[in-house]
Amino acid sequence: MFNRWRHRLAVRRVKPGDGRPLKRFRWWQSISRSLFYLRLPHGDGGHTEYAVDVRQWGNRETGEVEADLYLDGRHHARSKLPAVLPVRGGTVEVRASAFGLKRCHYVTAEGAEYQLVPDPDSAEGRRARLDRTRPALSRSIGFLSATVLGFALLLLIPQMIQPLTEIPPVAERVGTFESPVRLPLWLNIAVTAATLTAGTERALRLRYNWLLDGTAG
Repeated sequence: MFNRWRHRLAVRRVKPGDGRPLKRFRWWQSISRSLFYLRLPHGDGGHTEYAVDVRQWGNRETGEVEADLYLDGRHHARSKLPAVLPVRGGTVEVRASAFGLKRCHYVTAEGAEYQLVPDPDSAEGRRARLDRTRPALSRSIGFLSATVLGFALLLLIPQMIQPLTEIPPVAERVGTFESPVRLPLWLNIAVTAATLTAGTERALRLRYNWLLDGTAG
């Protein structure tokens, strides 16, 4: 019930577009922009092309991260994230994590789900190309990213819990917790940097796990 309510709320946030043309992806936008495509065939052999454009650093005027929907190259609708954008035959769901996008999927009226195709010049598109051309290397990188996040959880969570249990009301109720892990500042910085890199790599593949990516982000 909660998910249905959240879905209806997201649909009501959608606003009409202004008809402006879709700008091509530029190489310098790799860390600030995500661009995905959805091509839906017609019965007459033609197709309709949707594009979802997300500026990761937010709208220049409002600062909110929004998803812009383009229909055949023209601005059709927009919504702040998380977004549910109506398209022919279903909706496109767009959600973000701390590292990038965690979802950009076409959901049909029957409930089937399909991930949209990233622009080949985007960071997501380059990562998808690596997956196609070097699948073994891609799997190794993905495994390494998940391992880094898991290792970071083991190191950072105990250090985060200790100061929380030192708060007087908490200490009176549950006692204090002394972290078995004590890392020097430089190593904590290194672990944080590795965590950001691993989380970003997973976001480029739209991979998300509430424990690994949610806690790390």
